[in-house]
Amino acid sequence: MNSTERRALAGLASLYVFRMLGLFMVLPVLSLYGADYRGSTPALLGLALGAYGLSQALLQIPLGMLSDRWGRKPVIFLGLAVFAMGSVVAALTDSVYGLIAGRILQGAGAIAAATMALAADLTRDENRGKAMAVIGASIGVAFVLAVVLGPLVAGLGGLSAIFWLTALLALVGMLLVWRLVPNPQQLAPRGPRQGDFSRLLRQGDVWRLVSGVFFLHLLLTMMFVPLPHLLVDQLHLASDQHWKLYGPLMLGAFVLMLPLMRAAEKRQQVPGAMRLALLGLVFGGVALMPEVRGNWIVLCLGVFFLAFNLLEALLPAQLTRVAPAECRGAATGLYATLQFLGAFAGGSLGGVVYGQGGAGAVATLALGVLLLWSIAWWQMRGTRVPLAGR
Repeated sequence: MNSTERRALAGLASLYVFRMLGLFMVLPVLSLYGADYRGSTPALLGLALGAYGLSQALLQIPLGMLSDRWGRKPVIFLGLAVFAMGSVVAALTDSVYGLIAGRILQGAGAIAAATMALAADLTRDENRGKAMAVIGASIGVAFVLAVVLGPLVAGLGGLSAIFWLTALLALVGMLLVWRLVPNPQQLAPRGPRQGDFSRLLRQGDVWRLVSGVFFLHLLLTMMFVPLPHLLVDQLHLASDQHWKLYGPLMLGAFVLMLPLMRAAEKRQQVPGAMRLALLGLVFGGVALMPEVRGNWIVLCLGVFFLAFNLLEALLPAQLTRVAPAECRGAATGLYATLQFLGAFAGGSLGGVVYGQGGAGAVATLALGVLLLWSIAWWQMRGTRVPLAGR
């Protein structure tokens, strides 16, 4: 990579870390601390957990296409401002409905598509896969930091402290984009023609990848509805001590993920690595089963987080290799739409199912989702996922 590409990648990867950190920090604590909000129920807290995903899903494609027309940076600045406003709303409320409203407004700052498209604009074809892998890995970094910092910050000032911090991180993100990320040398295309977008929607490779990120974030958000309670009840960890478990688990999973990702791309075995990671996600559902206790819960969570981080890095890198250049913003918008729609579905379903049947029912639902995911990928087995370096 040349100096411009390195500078752009450093800025955009940092932006992803700061923004996703703000979204992820509530995952390990909301279902515990949210119980103190007026009107809270397990179903409403699950909705609050995934609510940002609904507005993200509705706006990713429109804002991704808008970035093809207006330019990436104006859309990114607008999205960060809206995200900061939603954080302030959530920080000031004491009711579960205000919490849901703040989360929806946070999600309306839907910049993932524009950010990924800007990264693609600022890197050459031969380096684009590396750039997307770094950005995907930065989401893993954000997740590692979030599950450690979330319980720590909430222990100091509750959920409000987390939301005030996320508002500050949004402002830091604006500064990064302004000062560190260069402008593309060429103007972005004036947006995809209708026929181009229709062709994108007919690509089996694209649908395999975007369906993967939908199921991945559905599982993640659904698991974090019962998981904090499980750590309190089964492992006897106080809510402000959960970071002591998440920290080593997530750090170990991230360190192991990096050589696996490099080996898969170097040996052109990315599809096989994704299938193996899909199998690893099964352990997340197993961890929630009532029969699993003690160190077995820790082991299952470790395998799940490793598989999650691996898929989070590989999926976006593969997408940018198959998406036509003239509608890359729309393609990344479709990817982000399904990603956040999965988060909304996971939080909403997880809250309802947990309220009705406890952690065991959520475990059964998670395993059912994984079976459905496997069937969906099997049905698309005739489509080729392009290999790194081709």
